[in-house]
Amino acid sequence: MLHGNNPLFLTPNPLSLMSSVLLKSWTVDEYHRMIAAGILAAGDRLELLDGQIIQMNPQLPPHAATTQRAARYLDRLLEEVAYVRMQLPVTLRPSSEPEPDIAVVCIDPNEYGDRHPTASDVLLLIEVADSTLISDRQKKALIYAKAGISDYWILDINSRQVLIFREPSAEGYRQSMTLTLNEAIAPLAFPNIEIPLTQLFLQSAG
Repeated sequence: MLHGNNPLFLTPNPLSLMSSVLLKSWTVDEYHRMIAAGILAAGDRLELLDGQIIQMNPQLPPHAATTQRAARYLDRLLEEVAYVRMQLPVTLRPSSEPEPDIAVVCIDPNEYGDRHPTASDVLLLIEVADSTLISDRQKKALIYAKAGISDYWILDINSRQVLIFREPSAEGYRQSMTLTLNEAIAPLAFPNIEIPLTQLFLQSAG
């Protein structure tokens, strides 16, 4: 929910406030100030994508369970070499702060207590896709590529495949491939750690 108790955003029409907040192009710093001021609340499930404040989709059980399974597997696998964060912000300045389903990031001495991970901290980003596949393949892939995220995976629940995107550029990813569950792949950051892709999915299509 958007909260209009900040004097900078007072308006006689709540719908006008909603429209102005959602349609304006925002920077990460402005987005953080709105969160700090209580204009955007912690429970609103929003993310900043290319300057736009976007309401995140509600999760059906297969999406939620796949995200949890994959995150737990990767956390155990990479425990000594990386942090695995689930549905937490990643700051991609100047105008994006997505909350990817899974972010594998560098170990931080302060455990990211004073900042969110940035592109230089990200070792692997994963989105779990059901109804969001088009957005994850197009809008988010372009945002991640522009930010220089070198390894981006989409777990496609419906087709039970993994889409791999690498070699980022300002125009998008130059390399993409689609793998099935009987295959395995190593993240770019950990070439000696091969991941059987079946471990990232529920054992039943649900």
